Amino acid sequence: MEDDVARRQEDGPALPLYLTEPGRAVADYGLYLAARPLAASLPRGDGQPVLVLPGLLADDISTAALRRTLRRLGYDAPAWGLGRNIGPTATCVTGIRDLLNHLADKHGRAVSVVGWSLGGIFARDLARRSPESVRQVITLGSPFRITRQSQTRAGKAFERYSHLHVEHRTFPLEAEAIPLTMPATSIYSHYDGIVHWQTCLDTPGERCENIAVMASHLGLGHHPASIWAVADRLA
Repeated sequence: MEDDVARRQEDGPALPLYLTEPGRAVADYGLYLAARPLAASLPRGDGQPVLVLPGLLADDISTAALRRTLRRLGYDAPAWGLGRNIGPTATCVTGIRDLLNHLADKHGRAVSVVGWSLGGIFARDLARRSPESVRQVITLGSPFRITRQSQTRAGKAFERYSHLHVEHRTFPLEAEAIPLTMPATSIYSHYDGIVHWQTCLDTPGERCENIAVMASHLGLGHHPASIWAVADRLA
């Protein structure tokens, strides 16, 4: 009985959180608009490149607020330009690798990669495959420690396009004992209605940290606290 209760607690997220995601995301965007005058006080960059990857079923429109803020702070944060993220298709896998190489060659330096949800899983993949080209990784509500599909409410949407995927994985996605070799920051929310927040936690260490914000999953990319955390870590 205790094991069943513990398992249910690890699954999720709760249905009320899931159902209120769209409304809470709109509220998070309202907070972003209200906080825009404060953006000038954020730490500034020095022109370093930042690759921003959208989440499942999202595109560059979803990351526009974050990229716009980063560009105003002095970063080169282009759109990914690969359309809607429907998973690890050939276009996606090749495209983000080419984007990383282009930015690294253009600036002659390693690239910081920011990934939202599934985009964060892609970001960590890039870091493992091309560690010399990645300066740091920042994830937003990315369930890279997911161990079973019941821990996310996006599983069916992901599987809908699985016939187009060129990479297929099994759970768990990552081994906890194998950290990234560069600084990694996981920004997550206890109020996430899409993935269970515990699946987003990295093992804290000298190069790894977790930052909690009070946002919806769909609002993590534009919530003021998320943007502040991203800007602070990039600087």
